[in-house]
Amino acid sequence: MTESTIAAQLYTLREFTQTPAAIAETFRKVRAIGYEAVQLSGLGPIDPAELKRIADDNGLTICATHIAYEQMRDDLDTVVAEHQLWECEYVGIGGLPGEYRTAEGYARFAQEASGVARRLKEHGLTFVYHNHSFELERFGGRPGLQILYEESDPAVFTSEIDTYWIQHGGGDPAWWICSLKGRAHVVHLKDMAIQGGTQLFAEVGEGNLNWPAILAACREAGVRWYIVEQDVCQRDPFESLAISLQNLRAMGLR
Repeated sequence: MTESTIAAQLYTLREFTQTPAAIAETFRKVRAIGYEAVQLSGLGPIDPAELKRIADDNGLTICATHIAYEQMRDDLDTVVAEHQLWECEYVGIGGLPGEYRTAEGYARFAQEASGVARRLKEHGLTFVYHNHSFELERFGGRPGLQILYEESDPAVFTSEIDTYWIQHGGGDPAWWICSLKGRAHVVHLKDMAIQGGTQLFAEVGEGNLNWPAILAACREAGVRWYIVEQDVCQRDPFESLAISLQNLRAMGLR
């Protein structure tokens, strides 16, 4: 088991993970950069056992995933079997399905997903919800994201606060992380820069987010995994991941 708490979100490298051979080479490069853990997302077809072998061969822990909510809901047995094979506790949803993006829908999803999360918990797995910025639209005075967390079961419905998207939606990443203390086991770390009046994804520490406050909030909230993601890179994505890791280590994170 890795002693590091920093992981690479493989969605950043999705162009390089579409075949088993490409996945193996990407895992080798990620480990060479210095990461000891990864989150699965954006991978092409690969046998789950082969994926586990590649991770083990490269000394990488699979700490979390992003999969479709429908798969969790409708094919739980497969989800459980794969995550147990990978020794991966955190089962993440990458975004709210479109049909739930109303005031009534947020509350309905919170309740329905709590039921799915309870079933995952019975097998030692933890449901995590990853936000974008659309969840900060207000409905009756409450942002959709607040509805999700207030109407769901806090014992099983946990968070994966994405720092960029909270900032993008006008929120305070540190406040949101602190507000979910005990439910914030994993976070997505990504920075925001501005260029020509346009918001850009940036390597952690290369943009304008308040990292001392964010990392202090993470420590207070009990974050276990700090997962680096960059949706769009202005340079080679492997170089971007390396810069983020170097900067986080300079901030004292290991």
